[in-house]
Parts: sequence; structure tokens; C-alpha cells
Amino acid sequence: MNVRPLHDRIIVSRIEEGEQKIGGIIIPDSAKEKPQQGKVIAAGNGKSKDDGKRIPLDVKAGDLILFGKYSGQEIKLDGEEFLIMREDEVLAVIEDGDTKKKK
Repeated sequence: MNVRPLHDRIIVSRIEEGEQKIGGIIIPDSAKEKPQQGKVIAAGNGKSKDDGKRIPLDVKAGDLILFGKYSGQEIKLDGEEFLIMREDEVLAVIEDGDTKKKK
């Protein structure tokens, strides 16, 4: 994929969760909620201030993030579905457990 989002936008690939079972009943695909976790595929250069300077993004390609249920705009690139959203729609970055132990 050769796409770079502009300004403070990011491209996110949803991380699929395992099969949902409630009380032993398997939920069909049409009734499942879409995952609210994703991996950042590409990030823009940052938001431009009035004086022309850029504010860099807090997220970068490869980060695992949490986002709201109705965040972003769904797009299709090379037959795959992605979300494109602004950085301020990201609720949290999921930190790797191994890096916490090393500190």
C-alpha cells in the first residue's frame, strides 16, 4: 500500500477479535460489533499551526490503538478495509507489556 494520509490523519487496520459467544450461543457475523482496536498502518506529518510550524502526531505506524465505536471513515484499499481518522479520535495507545518490565 502506497498511501500517506495528510496532516493529522491516520490509517488504521482493525484487529479482529475471536468468535463472540454469549452463554454458549455463537453470535452471527451480522450481529457482531466491530472491533474498537486497531493497528496504525500510516500516519500523516502532523497538524499545521498558523505560523506554518507542524505539531507532530503522538501515534506512529505500528502502534496499537483504541478508538470509539463510530470513529473514522471506512475506506477500501487494495481490496482490504481500513479506517481513516483524525488523531484526536484515538482514545488510547496500547503499550506493550514487555517494555514496561524493562523500564
